Amino acid sequence: MLNNLTQRLSKVVKTMRGEARLTESNTADMLREVRLALLEADVALPAVRDFIARVKEKALGEEVIGSLTPGQALVGVVHDELAKLMGADLGPDAAQLSFATQPPAIILMAGLQGAGKTTTVGKLAKYLQEQKKKKVLTVSTDVYRPAAIGQLETVTAQVGADFFPSQSSQKPVDIALAAVDWAKKHHHEVLLIDTAGRLGIDEMMMAEISALHAAVKPIETLFVVDAMLGQDAINTARAFNEALPLTGIVLTKLDGDARGGAALSVRHITGKPIKFAGVAEKLDGLEAFDPARMANRILGMGDILALVEEAKKGVDIAAAQDLAQKIKVGGKFDLNDFKAQISQMKKMGGLSGLMDKLPSQLQQAAASANMGQAEKQVRRMEGIINAMTPQERAKPELIKASRKRRIATGAGVQVQEVNRLLSQFDQMQSMMKKFKGAGMMKMMRSMKGMLPGLR
Repeated sequence: MLNNLTQRLSKVVKTMRGEARLTESNTADMLREVRLALLEADVALPAVRDFIARVKEKALGEEVIGSLTPGQALVGVVHDELAKLMGADLGPDAAQLSFATQPPAIILMAGLQGAGKTTTVGKLAKYLQEQKKKKVLTVSTDVYRPAAIGQLETVTAQVGADFFPSQSSQKPVDIALAAVDWAKKHHHEVLLIDTAGRLGIDEMMMAEISALHAAVKPIETLFVVDAMLGQDAINTARAFNEALPLTGIVLTKLDGDARGGAALSVRHITGKPIKFAGVAEKLDGLEAFDPARMANRILGMGDILALVEEAKKGVDIAAAQDLAQKIKVGGKFDLNDFKAQISQMKKMGGLSGLMDKLPSQLQQAAASANMGQAEKQVRRMEGIINAMTPQERAKPELIKASRKRRIATGAGVQVQEVNRLLSQFDQMQSMMKKFKGAGMMKMMRSMKGMLPGLR
């Protein structure tokens, strides 16, 4: 997202080396680059003007302290203002969902057709169950799109939440009120209401969703917007904000090739906090939105906290501890263990998902590697291991020429690919042997003085 802004700021930091302070001249040069980057990212012109004015006011005359260059100092100002533009100035609790009501807490989802409302309802149901430990019920009031009710039922089942059935012959308000009654009787803590969308704004749509809002009185009304809309997001956001008392925004499809301007424009137009961001197609691809961390990612500083959170969600701690204990007591690292490590990485979003959260310097260092090809290679390795028998995975030394040919045929690859995998596995196995017994202590002693704080 906003990769162009990241690249432009990196370039400006390099060109401002050696200057003692930020002046009107060198600040104007850099702000010109920032302005162009924001406009190219489809950020609304009013938002760009306000943003540039605030950055200029704070940057002029700012002293360059310590080891900072003027470019780095200005990036610091831009970072703070970007975070504020995305909602940091509203306070840490603004992006949190409110449950301060008599159960069920009703959350109404609004937005255009194709913005990803139905999938977002499923993702949000999963998030609320796993992160907030809530009992969730979902319902669809979209009686116009034939597949809408069935789609919500499917994604709800996939995340393990409860679904309230409805028919296209019913009225949306009647469906919603019946779902509220059902939720109360069955002790659901949250009710997620999926509403109908249109390809564009119309009076009928706004009248219907306003009537829904008045009938169920939701504690949260979330506007779901496609990050790929660009300038169209501005008019859509303004129309929904005028028709409904919105409480927050959900950005979808941030993992696509969107230029990302909607993230900044919609927040500026509505004045409401961005509460969630859809960062992957899978049903676990919904993140609570953090303005400061998103500003880090936009400016190429990475999001290490998100990486840690992915590790906590994706890594099987018990399995990792079992493997560590196995290696410690001299157990043999086999291909089952190797496959388990590949699976853990995939749960954390794969190579590209991990790279996206690293600082830009590390991303640039890996830029020469084709990430798509690397991901393909990882899938191929997993396929080769799956083509092996349990005995072969446990004892790779049994895999000779005839077995290699059989495995290659089963995996749909050349024998050379099997040889390459076994060679890589041998290298990893040799490394693991160093951890056996006192090997770890020897390794740590040999590294004294090489790493800061290691004594």
